Amino acid sequence: MSTESSLPAAQDAGVPPYAARLNPPQREAVLTTEGPVLMLAGAGTGKTAALTARLAHLVATRRAWPSEILCVTFTNKAAREMRERVGQHIGDAVEGMPWLGTFHSICAKMLRRHAELVGLESNYTIIDTDDQLRLLKQLITQNDLDEKRWPARQLAGLIDRWKNRGLNPEDLDAVENESYANGRGQQFYRLYQDRLKELNACDFGDLLLHMLNIFRREREVLEQYQRRFKYILVDEYQDTNQVQYLWLRLLAQDRKNICVVGDDDQSIYSWRGAEVANILRFEKDFPGAHVVKLEQNYRSTPHILAAASGLIRANSERHEKELWTEANGGDRVRIIGVWDAPEEARRVGEEIERLEGQGADLNQVAILVRAQYQTREFEDRFIQIGINYRIVGGFRFYERAEIRDALAYLRVIAQPQDDLAFERIYNQPKRGLGAKTLEKMHQHARRTGLPLAAASLQLADSDELPKRAANTIGALIGDFLRWREMSEAVTPSELLRTVLDETGYTAMLENERTAEANGRLENLSELARAMEEYETLGDFLEHVALVMDNDAADDAEKVTIMTMHAAKGLEFDNVFLPGWEEGVFPSQRALDEGGLASLEEERRLAYVAITRAKRNCTILHAANRRIYGQWTSSIPSRFIEELPEEHIDQETTLTGGKSLWQANWSEQDDPFAHVSSARPDRSGARGPGWQRALATGYETKPARVQESRRSAASFAAKPRTDIAIGARVFHDKFGYGTVTDQEGNKLEIEFETSGTKRVIDSFVKLAD
Repeated sequence: MSTESSLPAAQDAGVPPYAARLNPPQREAVLTTEGPVLMLAGAGTGKTAALTARLAHLVATRRAWPSEILCVTFTNKAAREMRERVGQHIGDAVEGMPWLGTFHSICAKMLRRHAELVGLESNYTIIDTDDQLRLLKQLITQNDLDEKRWPARQLAGLIDRWKNRGLNPEDLDAVENESYANGRGQQFYRLYQDRLKELNACDFGDLLLHMLNIFRREREVLEQYQRRFKYILVDEYQDTNQVQYLWLRLLAQDRKNICVVGDDDQSIYSWRGAEVANILRFEKDFPGAHVVKLEQNYRSTPHILAAASGLIRANSERHEKELWTEANGGDRVRIIGVWDAPEEARRVGEEIERLEGQGADLNQVAILVRAQYQTREFEDRFIQIGINYRIVGGFRFYERAEIRDALAYLRVIAQPQDDLAFERIYNQPKRGLGAKTLEKMHQHARRTGLPLAAASLQLADSDELPKRAANTIGALIGDFLRWREMSEAVTPSELLRTVLDETGYTAMLENERTAEANGRLENLSELARAMEEYETLGDFLEHVALVMDNDAADDAEKVTIMTMHAAKGLEFDNVFLPGWEEGVFPSQRALDEGGLASLEEERRLAYVAITRAKRNCTILHAANRRIYGQWTSSIPSRFIEELPEEHIDQETTLTGGKSLWQANWSEQDDPFAHVSSARPDRSGARGPGWQRALATGYETKPARVQESRRSAASFAAKPRTDIAIGARVFHDKFGYGTVTDQEGNKLEIEFETSGTKRVIDSFVKLAD
């Protein structure tokens, strides 16, 4: 805005309308304009309303022109929403706010003005991930490095991490330098940055890093922006990484009129660089900061809030706060123990059908999982019983790239005429077979009328292809012939694992050493587990075809399935949280990599998951999970133990009040008794052994628990010798039945009143 008349009229004395609708703490956060302000906003406490009202207040009271306010968000969606809501308060004046946007958009705007200070021109190009990988691959090849051994994707991940921490090539220490190509990390980071400058380009990480470097080296530029911005507002401050934190701190050091909004209890993105320490040390960075706690929740029932608050109190590194609500009533958080993952999916399906029968909107039902591979069981179940669903933040299980690749191999094994499948994987993983080779294969297939695989083999026996390509194709077709013979002798899951290993697909993902690659490996493991339920490869592929053919109308009500991370900021009437077992949640890999710090982040993730629920929250855990063909006993997540008993309902699954655990083992024989009976301390560790192990980060489970799991597995692996197929048995819950099948200590029993069930033999006794 260029003239004062363009501003809204200053408000009369008293509380302005936009603040009058707020509760007292929100109003305090709005009206406390001078000096540093930390707005601690718990889940569902209306922080967006307070933040936008504060922004409007600064303009409406003429404390600053719209162009003199820096307001930083994390997503374009959040920036648009804030602009719209501020516009409702101050009208057209919001159009004069050029510095309301994401970190990257604001830094890109700044960098256009000062590009020459970092060796760029103002018309620089911002490259995307694909361009970045292509550039890194060129550098790797030019410097005689084996890209299979040191993938470009791994290097890209390292460079992104370094930039998130505000590190230039010269800032890397010996440990960081050794993290790539045996001590060549710094060399390749520098080569990459030099090449970007030659191209007059930068990646997304450079936008912030370049501006941080400019602020550090060019005092006049920093002071220019310090004078420009009279007020700074930052949303989701708990999600800032190191470079964002350093950039903001420099801008705010002069006036110190910075207001940050966030919740340390919802800091769940360390894997992409976020540092919860930034919000925890705000008062040290800005002495005398005014702290406002937003604790009144407008989303959830009292039991849900109390359960979440009780859980998060086990974290030591946090600001104390207690969510509360004026709402009354509501059900307690339900804890349901099930036998295995298929039963978990069946139980959730039954609960959703019950809700639907009561008139519930399926759009208000969500299943939140810790890892993407967990969605497969629910997708298969929902297809069977006709529940419409959507996957948010990712693809449906069978539509994910790595799953499609694996299925393509299996399709060619089962049906050599499947040209589409063969074309997908003939060069995946990379075999040096490019587009020209594929074109010749297609031409020969059209001329001869042969399927693509057969035509390629015939072509390989001619002189039409270079010798290397011909040998590669010949070896690949030979592998397919061998795998097809193998498919008659091994299970489908064993076949898949063999194919993934022999093609190098597993090694390709392992070499990437990224969180994304780990997730893809987990998905492939889940695919192999799913195949264990099918006797033949054909049966499984037919099942997949039926599943992938399911495509409900876009306007139909659908259950939402998504990860806990993707659910942050969302809310649903009914939330199901499956897989709350040690190793699944908290994630064993996270604990192995991060120790106690990762445990606290996993607990924050649990807090976020529970607080997505508005009316009902159901947590499920399974006593057994099948991993690589073996039934593995599981213990419930420690987070379940940390939930306040007065706010949860533990559901027993057997008669007489016995739980699955109590029925399986007595107090004396239960190898987990010493774990489940011990309440965790505030660190979340079960006694000193847990605490020491988590603190070191080397072994996150004490030897005693590991021995317990081995003992349980050994116990479960010993079948009873007095039970055989055809025996009549009695079960406490299901009554009398006849054994129809037996696999180790697992029985399939046709019960007289309950139908066919799968149970462990220790749960039954021979009938008289």
